Amino acid sequence: MTNENPLVIVVGSGPAGLAMAIELGTRGVSCLVLERNRRAGYAPRAKTTHTRTREHLRRWGIADRLAAASPLGVDYPSNVCFVTRLGGPGIARIENAMFCAPGRDPRYSEHAQWVPQYKLEAVLMDFANSMDEVTIGFGQEFVSFEQDAESVFVTVRDVESGEERVITASYLVGADGARSAVREQMGAEMVGTYGLSRNYNTIFRSAGLETAHGHGPGIMYWQINDDVPSMIGPMDEPDLWYFMPVGLAEGVTFTPEETLALIQRSTGLDLPYEVLSSDVWTASRLLADRYSRGRAFLVGDSCHLHPPFGGYGMNMGVADSVDLGWKIAAVLQGWGAAALLESYEIERRTAHEYVMDEAEANHSYSPKALFRPGLEDLSPEGEAARKALGDFIIEVKTREFRSLGVVLGYCYETSPIVVRHADDALPLRSPEYTPSAVPGCLAPHQWLEDGRSLYDLFGPGFTLLILGGEDDGAAARIEAGETGTPLHVVRVGQEGLSDLYGATLALIRPDQHVAWRGDRWPADGLLKTVTGRGELTAARAA
Repeated sequence: MTNENPLVIVVGSGPAGLAMAIELGTRGVSCLVLERNRRAGYAPRAKTTHTRTREHLRRWGIADRLAAASPLGVDYPSNVCFVTRLGGPGIARIENAMFCAPGRDPRYSEHAQWVPQYKLEAVLMDFANSMDEVTIGFGQEFVSFEQDAESVFVTVRDVESGEERVITASYLVGADGARSAVREQMGAEMVGTYGLSRNYNTIFRSAGLETAHGHGPGIMYWQINDDVPSMIGPMDEPDLWYFMPVGLAEGVTFTPEETLALIQRSTGLDLPYEVLSSDVWTASRLLADRYSRGRAFLVGDSCHLHPPFGGYGMNMGVADSVDLGWKIAAVLQGWGAAALLESYEIERRTAHEYVMDEAEANHSYSPKALFRPGLEDLSPEGEAARKALGDFIIEVKTREFRSLGVVLGYCYETSPIVVRHADDALPLRSPEYTPSAVPGCLAPHQWLEDGRSLYDLFGPGFTLLILGGEDDGAAARIEAGETGTPLHVVRVGQEGLSDLYGATLALIRPDQHVAWRGDRWPADGLLKTVTGRGELTAARAA
């Protein structure tokens, strides 16, 4: 039985759709998730859950559940090894890729995790199913929608019976992937470059492959040769691996027998291989020309597609849903204005463009593009060629696998719902992450002396951090009461935080980005501005 009176209808139960349902559900907003088929199978695209996504899971109280679901173990080394073949010489190594190593780092509250997307989806699905506010409608297919000034009217088809009905809601969110039917209904178009490369994705089983090579444990092995340039690595137990030849010519496909031969040729290891699934995928750079129409919105792959080099795609979809989710909740609960929703595309588009630039740059140095003649020669000349390429790889590929600045460092530069001072300098974009409390940026993290994360002190609405000074937050509390804005005020006396934030007061949004900072609460209706109820201007200066 599905919820016939949801406030929000979400189409798609992938990570972006489930993140939207959870974000809404934790804020007391009822939603119905429509999913045509039960998602299953061996072939996840995403395998990296970045630090920022795990910070959202921490906020929802389920980060430990994902850690427990790690099939290789959360301590498994996240090394990326560049080799000629698994059975051939090594070229270079990048350790602790994506910052998956457990342990406390002052820059973030949760390390990343190498885990198949289907494991993440299972954790999200179990949690969503446990929430009274969330209904998962399996076997329910989105057909079309209409809307007026107050509601959306969504036609839904029961897959088994073929029966159609119309469900009324306040908002519709399309999280239905690259072939989004919601996007098509909205009349939005994907703009950019299609077909940057054509690639193959195979999931296979091979007993003993992990110990048959001499490169040590790793999450990804780039096989750089002129025969079968590819990526290969462990994915799940028992003995489940992925294999990805890259840069295929148009029209090239492989039979299961040919795929087995490809794996063996690429690795140079004569072992038993069992192919479980294979499919062709095309890397593109595409961005929707609009993310919303009226009460309908797009998140995740429905509005942005880019090469998976860097592992950003799925994680950006989760972040989309967090940004849009708290804003929809604010509007439905009366403490945010409809104009707040206009900021969703303004904020997320800049983040998407930044990530797409990085992903496309990473894609330009694929295993095929990195090949150099003589790499496999077992001679002094071959050793010199591998050394030269290894140095080059460390120079150009480290940014792909040590890109904390891309994961945590994007700033909502033109957002109309943050307030910056005229002399606030936006941080430079860089794979190296330097925490910044400039409004629009992610709130700088710090571990507290009692062992907690600073983020653990944030409330579900806005949070005013008092980091010193004479302002006791009284004026902010009064304004919050007058405007009905949920505000949690917390004084943190830990030394160094005021220097980290560059102020003694910092207003943190529900998504943990900085909305404003200063040394005294302003008297010009700050809370109205940051909730879309004031005059909306791009990054208003205080």
